[in-house]
Amino acid sequence: MVQLSVCKLCKALSEKSIFTKSRFLDSLSLYVKGGSGGNGQPKYGGLGGRGGNVVCKVKAGASLESVKKQFKGVRITAASGDNSLVHRLAGRNGEDKILELPVGITAYADGGTKLGELNTEEDSIIIAHGGAGGNAQNGWLGRKGEELAVRLELKLIADIGLVGFPNAGKSTFLKAISRARPKIASYPFTTIKPNVGVITFDDFRKMSVADLPGLIEGAHRNLGMGHQFLRHVERTKLIAMIVDVNGFQLGLKHPKRSCVETVLLLNKELELYKMNLLEKPIILLVNKMDVEGAQEIYDGIRDTLHNLKDHIHKYPEEFQPEKVIKFQSILPISAKTNSTDVNDAKLKIRSILDLLAEEEQEMVDRELELVKKLKSSLREHQGEMII
Repeated sequence: MVQLSVCKLCKALSEKSIFTKSRFLDSLSLYVKGGSGGNGQPKYGGLGGRGGNVVCKVKAGASLESVKKQFKGVRITAASGDNSLVHRLAGRNGEDKILELPVGITAYADGGTKLGELNTEEDSIIIAHGGAGGNAQNGWLGRKGEELAVRLELKLIADIGLVGFPNAGKSTFLKAISRARPKIASYPFTTIKPNVGVITFDDFRKMSVADLPGLIEGAHRNLGMGHQFLRHVERTKLIAMIVDVNGFQLGLKHPKRSCVETVLLLNKELELYKMNLLEKPIILLVNKMDVEGAQEIYDGIRDTLHNLKDHIHKYPEEFQPEKVIKFQSILPISAKTNSTDVNDAKLKIRSILDLLAEEEQEMVDRELELVKKLKSSLREHQGEMII
């Protein structure tokens, strides 16, 4: 029955125009070629110029959409190096071809080999090297540049990723805790591309939070927005799982999931995509507590949510993940109407991220101290050898 419902769900989603219109582009395949090297001058020992590289470089405001529009259907080729000439023995190097991209790009060669990542504004990646110029070692003939298919994948870099099934209230929560203004409506799949906001505290501490498109059952198998959503979770430091206290139902033709079942299914989707996602700090926000009867529902499931591992046997096997999330915190909230709830969630998120930052700094300090000791030991050893 579960398999059948998933198949029906997949079919229904394939018919929804919402997945084909205004889709957020977070991966792009390109064919690139480095420039050829110029020929040398054997008679005079002149060197041919090196071919240009195809380079990915970060630029503020850039997007994969802009790259697609600029190079649609075109092989991206860097300039060739100049031949060595009698009046200019050193041939000029070919000009690099620069692809301007946003932070968060990972480049892969055809076959899956990672070429590099753009994680900061200073990063750049050579995705196709230019050929060497003609010289004595290569018979004075310039070499061809690298030629390959590459895939660029965008993974949003945010401190916090909001995870939940459609209409759980992620966009409302993002609006409440930041200055972001996401589109909000009371129907599933309102968010069809990531919205990113920034939480600013009174002491000027800032944290970025990404409201990511809603998961559905089967997302790990790329149903719905599938991997297009899940890859963004990989780069977040903390996951805030948001669920509706009343549960979730995609539509009248689909089964109703209770709040606890929703949590278990989200747990399973993250696990089946990449088990190590469950190693991240995760908090659970049980939303829509302002709805009539919500408190009674929450009181009935509070113990189950806090001790999920002890209650999982009560649910059908298809709901049971191998590794049950141990939440850092569980907070009932009303993102829409209760600013105190929202502020409590902000403070809890900050406390977890601040603790993570302290642990990371301690690790860096330990590594630096170890390197310092190794260098000191090496100098002492070298001194003994000299004596």
